[in-house]
Amino acid sequence: MYYINTIRDSISISPKYMGEDITKAVEETLRNKYERTMDRDLGVVLAVFNVRDISDGMIMPEDPNTHHHVVFDVLTFSLEVEEVVIGEVSELVDFGCFVRVGPLDGLVHLSQITTDFVNYDRKTLQFVSKNSGKSLKKGDVVYAKVSTISMRSNLKDTKIALTMRPDGLGKPEWIKEAKSNARRAAKAHGGPRRR
Repeated sequence: MYYINTIRDSISISPKYMGEDITKAVEETLRNKYERTMDRDLGVVLAVFNVRDISDGMIMPEDPNTHHHVVFDVLTFSLEVEEVVIGEVSELVDFGCFVRVGPLDGLVHLSQITTDFVNYDRKTLQFVSKNSGKSLKKGDVVYAKVSTISMRSNLKDTKIALTMRPDGLGKPEWIKEAKSNARRAAKAHGGPRRR
């Protein structure tokens, strides 16, 4: 999910920062370069902090910028396939729902909401399952599992597919109800057999 990574980089500082504190100039340049970007190895870069080891500036011919080597930390967010996440339903569409997980939205396709058949009720703006009566609406908190990740060079084009079909996923009420039903079923059948 969330990670802290250390990066070493060489950056160019614009002449507009001449006369200003070099640490502030480097921090601002790094934030503009890295924050809210997607990195294939690190994931989404959320924040730059702890800027250190700023080298003396080097000047290149016909280049007004100063060039510095620098070390800094970044807070990143990334997901792994099969990872279980908790998120909030941010949008409902005819073909499923989007769940906000950290800074990203993942799609739960209609067929992946529950094991039951689900319809979108336009009057109540929610998904309702045909047999169990489970409902899902915007703002609901859900547990989901990452099915696939299609990383792109920017946040907008990155695609994440989620599922809530396996046991133990979905809305907390669904999970609680499933556990309660399993206990009742075990009691009805005499509980677990002992040898």
